[in-house]
Amino acid sequence: MTALRKLAPRQALLEVSGVSKSYGGQVGCVDVSFAIYPGEVLGVVGESGSGKSTLLACLSGRLAPDAGAIVYDMNDRGPVDILSLSEPERRRLARTDWGIVHQNPRDGLRMDVSAGGNIGERPMAIGARHYGNLRTEAQDWLEKVEIDLARTDDKPRTFSGGMQQRLQIARNLVTKPRLVFMDEPTGGLDVSVQARLLDLLRGLVRELGIAAIIVTHDLAVVRLLADRLMVMQRGRVIEQGLTDQVLDDPHHPYTQLLASSVLQV
Repeated sequence: MTALRKLAPRQALLEVSGVSKSYGGQVGCVDVSFAIYPGEVLGVVGESGSGKSTLLACLSGRLAPDAGAIVYDMNDRGPVDILSLSEPERRRLARTDWGIVHQNPRDGLRMDVSAGGNIGERPMAIGARHYGNLRTEAQDWLEKVEIDLARTDDKPRTFSGGMQQRLQIARNLVTKPRLVFMDEPTGGLDVSVQARLLDLLRGLVRELGIAAIIVTHDLAVVRLLADRLMVMQRGRVIEQGLTDQVLDDPHHPYTQLLASSVLQV
């Protein structure tokens, strides 16, 4: 009888343990723990003030938590607590293996640098120097995010909000990061623009096989994009699981209220 081959345990891309953050007497997030795996999309939902944006800022290195560990499986070093990295190491990680898509694209773009230049900056940060190759790659990404190539040399400040958000996505994904943090990526956009952007995001995430953590108050966004879902209230995770299971059969009263307040899609 042939012995069954023992499968190696799957390595988490990001493992979060007991992360907490407060501002004086105000709670940001409390004892949050979870893991996300390569190619997985995790949605984090909750009303304003639930702690989801504070959590995202801690995870992405923009805010130091008061307690907990955030361990990332780095390409060259294996699992490392990002809180132990130096500031230059964290900046390099954010420019290469991570992406951060802000709700307001102006926070993630250089508004007085051309659209092509915005995309080309990230490859240049990791050593790319050939102008022709950089421009070609930038234009390839402009096409991916459905921006007319005639706008390559235009400044983002001349773009609509939806175009700015698509440009910010291209700027972040050009280096093929393994993990992308998204903070309300469709917030403030018209419904028709939101739908187009969501279709684009879903296609790019699946095509590139990237992992993503998406913070939003919009359950339609996580329904479309997220494999798993975490629900936060007053800084704590109160429910989590597969997205469809959580939304179709919520157990916590707060999750039930959220799910009943929107039209399921």
